[in-house]
Amino acid sequence: MRTFRVELGRDAHPVHVGSGILDRVGELAREAGLKPGRSALISDANVTKLYAPRVSASLKASGFDAMLMEIPPGEASKSLDMLATLYDRMTEAELDRQSVVFALGGGVTGDLAAFAAASYLRGIPLVQIPTTVVAQVDSAMGGKSGVNHRRAKNLIGAFYQPRMILADVESLSTLPEREFREGFAEVIKYGAIMDAPMIADLERDLDAILRRDLAILESIVERSLRHKAHVVENDEHEGGLRKILNFGHTIGHAIEASAGYGSYLHGEAVAIGMVSACAISRKFAGLPETDEQRIVSLIARAGLPTTMASQWRGEEFMRALRLDKKRLDKAIEFIVIDRIGHAMTRIMSFDDVILTLS
Repeated sequence: MRTFRVELGRDAHPVHVGSGILDRVGELAREAGLKPGRSALISDANVTKLYAPRVSASLKASGFDAMLMEIPPGEASKSLDMLATLYDRMTEAELDRQSVVFALGGGVTGDLAAFAAASYLRGIPLVQIPTTVVAQVDSAMGGKSGVNHRRAKNLIGAFYQPRMILADVESLSTLPEREFREGFAEVIKYGAIMDAPMIADLERDLDAILRRDLAILESIVERSLRHKAHVVENDEHEGGLRKILNFGHTIGHAIEASAGYGSYLHGEAVAIGMVSACAISRKFAGLPETDEQRIVSLIARAGLPTTMASQWRGEEFMRALRLDKKRLDKAIEFIVIDRIGHAMTRIMSFDDVILTLS
């Protein structure tokens, strides 16, 4: 097991990455200073069948009386209606301010459970137990929580740090192929914006990664999380450096919202967004064509889409793009790269972004 800490002052917390460590959730939660007693285990119906019994047994052995709160799988659960349902369940369980919310699942579960924990009784402890590639390398860390609005992704939310993150790469072995592959958009993103050697390593190891080699997966998850930890430690609330993590996401989120949540998986939309961001980077930041080709080729080799279906590129897409959280009146803060491994912010007009996409 690999362990490090995210240093955020009062909100500092441990991160554990390993293979076969789900059975240690309860023990490690106590080591992190969390109090046994009433708690909530939030998970979707698919993950519940696979991993909830193991996690529940570990929690029970360490004194956590965890009520299982199951949600339907899929992006549609990341909603205000589902949040209200969780509040009802948390009230029924008589959770108090020392009670812990354990979020077991992918990004939808993690974001929804985190927002519930952040807002219930003005904040109760949260533990993230991500079980997808996207969640393990990205969304479980950083403190972003929230739900979708029907017109824009992640429009309603808050920053709220977990008390512990535990990523068991064995859980990635049960992911459907499409969900496994989509997560590597976020891994490629780290290489594109801040770790050029990572792109070379992914080019070399991609076949083993797609075979789900656990040793390589453990290394990739830890490396990705350490990159994100560095960014979050230096800019927790996205005032500057953290904005680079949005590479590919501005267009990706607009695709998700306009196509209908679930039409594209998050990583698929981000993959298309990164291809578009590379084209914009060539035009406005001087990204070399060879660097653009390497990133686009790696995305394609990972089995991810590189273009958006024409039927989604309409008025709804434009409207969703203009609702992006980084908008500045008629402009937007857009993340570009001038070379692999180096990202920056450009203030761009929506017209410049849209014309480059057409």
